[in-house]
Amino acid sequence: MKSLASDNYAGAVPEVMHALQRENEAHATAYGNDTTTAHLKQLLQSLTNRQFHLHLAFNGTGANVLALSTLVKPYQAILCAETAHIYVDESTAPETLSGCRLIPLPINDAGKLDPATIRRAVKRRGDLHHPQITVLSITQPTEYGTLYTLAELQAIRQVAKENDLLLHIDGSRLFTALTALGCELKDIVEASGVDALSLGGTKSGMLYGEAVLIFNEAVHDSAFYHKRSMQLASKSRFIAAQFLALLHENTYKKYAEIVLQRTQRLAEVLKKYPSVTITKPVEVNAIFAKFPADWIRPLQETLLFYVWDESNHEVRLMCSFDTSEEEIDLFDRKLAELSR
Repeated sequence: MKSLASDNYAGAVPEVMHALQRENEAHATAYGNDTTTAHLKQLLQSLTNRQFHLHLAFNGTGANVLALSTLVKPYQAILCAETAHIYVDESTAPETLSGCRLIPLPINDAGKLDPATIRRAVKRRGDLHHPQITVLSITQPTEYGTLYTLAELQAIRQVAKENDLLLHIDGSRLFTALTALGCELKDIVEASGVDALSLGGTKSGMLYGEAVLIFNEAVHDSAFYHKRSMQLASKSRFIAAQFLALLHENTYKKYAEIVLQRTQRLAEVLKKYPSVTITKPVEVNAIFAKFPADWIRPLQETLLFYVWDESNHEVRLMCSFDTSEEEIDLFDRKLAELSR
C-alpha cells in the first residue's frame, strides 16, 4: 500500500539494502567497536567539523531520550514547542527516562519557536520549588514541515547562550532540511551551537536507525546513558552501514530532492481547487491543508493520510522518496471528481 500518511510508511532506498547485504558478509566486533561504526564517526566528524561522542539508536524516541538524558539532571526541565515530537508523540518516555519536566511553549504561525518566547520562559532560577530550566529542544524541520533558517538558528543560539540553556535538535528529517536549505551539516551545527543532535536515518531512506551526536565537551558519560536507554545494539554496525550508504556521494540528497519535488508538485495540485486551503508554508515533504469535511474519507481511500486537527478538518499529507507522479495524478483526479 502506498500512501501520503507518513514517510515512515516507505521502505528503504536500494543503496541502503545493498549496504546491509555487504555488511552481512563477515563477522565484526559487537557493540559499536567495529570498523564500520568507526568509519561513520570519522566521516561525520569531517562533515560537522567537530568532535563528538557518537551513539547509534534503534528509533527516534530512543535517540531523543538518550540525547536529552545526557544534558539534564532529574530536577531540571526542558523547553520545547507545544507541537514537539518529544511532547506530543513520544508518550511519557522523555519525562520518565530523563526524570525531567517538559515545558511546552507556544509556536508562531510558521510552527517555530521565537527567541522572545524562549526568553520569557526562563524563570525562577534557583527556586527549589520549580523545575530548573536547563535545555531547549527544537525540531528541524518543525512538526509543521517548516524550516529554521541559519539566521534563525543563530538567533536561537544567542538566546540560549544568554540564558545558559543547552540546545538539543531533533533532526529526524534533518537530511531533508539540509537539502531544502541548500546547506551542509556543518552549517547547522555551527549556526546553532547544538549540544546534542538526534540525526534521523529512518525517514531518509534507512530500514531503521538513528544517530546521537553529543557535542557538549562537558558530557563524559554518554556511553553509560546509551546502555541505560536500551538503545545499544550488539550489531550496531548494521545501523552504521546504512548511514554510510546515505552519506556516500550525498545519496541522501538525491532522494531528498525527489521528495521535495514531489511535494511541491502535490502542493501545486492542491492550489488548483478553491475548496482546499494550504495552511502552512510548504518547505520540506509535509503539506498541511484544510479539505471540506465530506472530501476527507474518499480522499483517504484513494491515498491514505491522517487528519491533523479534527476540529477544523486540517490534514497532513506526507510525501516519501518513492511517491510517484502517477500517485499524485491519481489524487488530482479524485480531487477533481469531488469538486464537481
